[in-house]
Amino acid sequence: MELKDLTRAEEEVIQILWDIEPAFVKDIVEAFPVPKPAYNTVSTIIRILETKGFVDHKAYGRTHQYFSTISKETYREYSTKKLMASYYDNSAAELVSFFVKDNGLSAQDLNEILETLNNLKV
Repeated sequence: MELKDLTRAEEEVIQILWDIEPAFVKDIVEAFPVPKPAYNTVSTIIRILETKGFVDHKAYGRTHQYFSTISKETYREYSTKKLMASYYDNSAAELVSFFVKDNGLSAQDLNEILETLNNLKV
């Protein structure tokens, strides 16, 4: 299945679902910070996510319990690859350089990144 881009609202809903799944719409609404979105808004977004293939449901009469069909890790990988291709010419060095120059990535942060990379089994 080819992944599709999500809107900001869709990403907010799926992030909550990943944290609490399986969940009913009321559970997702409750997990939002104040001010909470309307029940109907979340319900509509869940149905859109279902259409895009990110969510499925189990029916309990007229109520549906939702669960993700795409893992957070899978979407993170997709989003990162798209970001790198769109803004950093597929260069990890350019991406890291951006974080160092423009976002105050510290030497300690870089050392932690290097340590993590050294511990990866590629």
